[in-house]
This record gives sequence, structure tokens and C-alpha cells, in this order.
Amino acid sequence: MNLAIGIDLGGTRIKGVLLNTDTGEVLQKRMVPTNDGIDNDWKSVVTRVVTQLKADAAQPVLGVGLAAPGLPNAQNSAIACMPGRLQGLEGFDWSAWLREPVYVINDAHAALMAEARLGAARNFSHVLMLTLGTGVGGGLLIGGQLYQGFFQMAGHAGHISVEADNEQMDITNMPGSLEDAIGNVTVGRRSYGRYPTTQALVDAYRQGEPLATLVWLTSIRRLAVSLASMANLLSPELIILGGGIIQAADALFGPLQTFLDVFEWRPAGKKTLVCKAYFDEWAGAIGAAACLTR
Repeated sequence: MNLAIGIDLGGTRIKGVLLNTDTGEVLQKRMVPTNDGIDNDWKSVVTRVVTQLKADAAQPVLGVGLAAPGLPNAQNSAIACMPGRLQGLEGFDWSAWLREPVYVINDAHAALMAEARLGAARNFSHVLMLTLGTGVGGGLLIGGQLYQGFFQMAGHAGHISVEADNEQMDITNMPGSLEDAIGNVTVGRRSYGRYPTTQALVDAYRQGEPLATLVWLTSIRRLAVSLASMANLLSPELIILGGGIIQAADALFGPLQTFLDVFEWRPAGKKTLVCKAYFDEWAGAIGAAACLTR
């Protein structure tokens, strides 16, 4: 039995798992507050979680995989770029801190690796994944391998434009981005201040409220156009949608499929499969651990 530890370092919570990399079984889970902004306390919290998970293991572990927001360096040993949050994360050497090998990966890429190794993408070689939450992240699997690209930026699907003439720019200076079109971070602005969260917007949509219906279906239409566009560029076998917004279930996947039926190019009847992610909020930690068996 091969064991690995996976850590998902988020702005709100730190999640850790002890994973049997042979079977994909999660043997233990830990979740604690991140305490971002409190004298970099999150570094010590990660140490404590790793120590606890090691104590839970019946044998030595292969190492630690750590998923975090931002762009990892070329060696996947540290996060090279993460402005605005988790001060001190950029360039931080996790292997030196924990005194053992640590593989550092973008959190959306880690979610894709969980699906590729153990979830919905296990039998696929070419996969696109989008994580729909506060923002929109993503990852690419090409030929069965995670494609990180130059400066590890590949797969950031949220930062493509769906409305180039929009004067509103997202955090990467992209006008009218997909992230701004559907991410939870902008739902208040998109709904003219009426709905504070995507869940509230979807609840009102289900009741037939006109403004909620307009805002929600506009967002889904832009998501569909984006997916069809990326399918034209990448020709994936499968598109996986994860993140908190997929809890909208039929309110998301129903209209999304309707719009894809209109916009997707389907030569000779080819149709790109679109499915819900197998893993939930633990995907980042599971994927980070699974990367140690690459």
C-alpha cells in the first residue's frame, strides 16, 4: 500500500487527506481554518495537519502534495505568483519548511488530477475541467498528462473574454471575462444588487422571478459559448464542471445543454460530453496527493 498526503491551502480553510494512492481510498480527512492574515499562521497550520496525518498513517508516506491558488514555478516546488492573498506564499519553499519532498500545484489543476486519476476522467486522455465557484479556474489534460504550459498558466478558462467590449475588467485585466460572467464574486453586480450569492439567484430563477431568470440564463449562455469555443480549440473528449456553482444541478446543466445544442460545432455528429465532477470540496487535496504517483 502506497500512502500520500494531500493539502489544499485555501484562503478560508486548509483541507488535508491521507490517500491510498493504489486504490484512491481516502483514509483520513482534516479541515481547519486558514487564518490568513494572522502572522502567516497558515504555514504552521499546514505543518500541524501534515503531522496529524502522518500519525494516522500505518507506514511512511510517499510525500506531500500541496494545492494552492496561484501559479507554481517550473519545478512545482513553490507558488511563484499569488498576488493579494496569503502574503508570504510566493516563493515559499515547502520542502524546506516540512523537511520532506513537497509537490506544489495550482488548486484547479489539482482538482483535475483528482478526476483524471480517480474520478470522472479516469478513462479519458483529453479533458478540459472548469471549476465554477467564487471565480472560474480550470485545467487541461492532454494525452493523459496535465498540461501546465508556459509559466504554468494553462487552463485558466475563467480569464477568456465572452464580451470584449465590456468596460469591466477582471483581476487579470481581461474585459468581459467568463469569470465575471458566472463567478459568484460578481453575482451582486450582475443582478443589480438584488441577489448576494449564486444560490440566492438560482433559488429565485427556480421560482420564475424575471430578473433572476434573465441574469442566470445570460450567464449560462456565456458559459455555453465559452465551452463550445474551447471545444473548437482543444477538441476534448470530455468537459468536467466542478466547484460550488454546480450545486445548481438541473438549473445549470439543463439550460447549458440547450445552449450547447445551439452553439457547439458537431461535425459528423460528434458531441463533447459534459459532466459533473466526481469529487466535491476535497478534490484539491485528493488531487495534490495523487500527483505524487505521476
